[in-house]
Amino acid sequence: MTSELVRFGVAMEQELLAHFDRIVEERGVTRSELLRDLVRAEVVRARVAKGAPAVATLTLVYDHHVRELTEKLTEFQHRLGAGVRSTLHIHLDQNRCLEVIVLQGRSDELKRVADRLLATRGVTHGGIEIVADEEPGETVAQAGKARRAHTHDHDHGTSRVLKKRI
Repeated sequence: MTSELVRFGVAMEQELLAHFDRIVEERGVTRSELLRDLVRAEVVRARVAKGAPAVATLTLVYDHHVRELTEKLTEFQHRLGAGVRSTLHIHLDQNRCLEVIVLQGRSDELKRVADRLLATRGVTHGGIEIVADEEPGETVAQAGKARRAHTHDHDHGTSRVLKKRI
């Protein structure tokens, strides 16, 4: 997103500014860069909370010896269809597997799917990271058009809504 930078003043408690400056120093950035990152993260968080088109990574650690768990997870992903963009499966040890599932759809649906999978018996750890799929102020149609218009040789697809209720 390229637009003109605007200067403005920010007032905060001295102790809070000291904490902020320590983070600025640790990251090797400027106050402005860090503040922009924090604002972007909050804008995305607000959009995700409203059911925006989104992409997500769902990470699951589970005991593959739990009866029918692997089959349940596979069946669940098949029912999601095009909402599942990719998966990664790793055997951690004799009992545990790690699976990362890349999802695309409405953020509220992605959250609901994640909650359901994370609550499945045998899943011991996990979480979801959801990111809004377009820039603030941009419509879904504009985002799709921009993705299709840029030039390099790979397919991004378009935002999809998880069609089946799980």
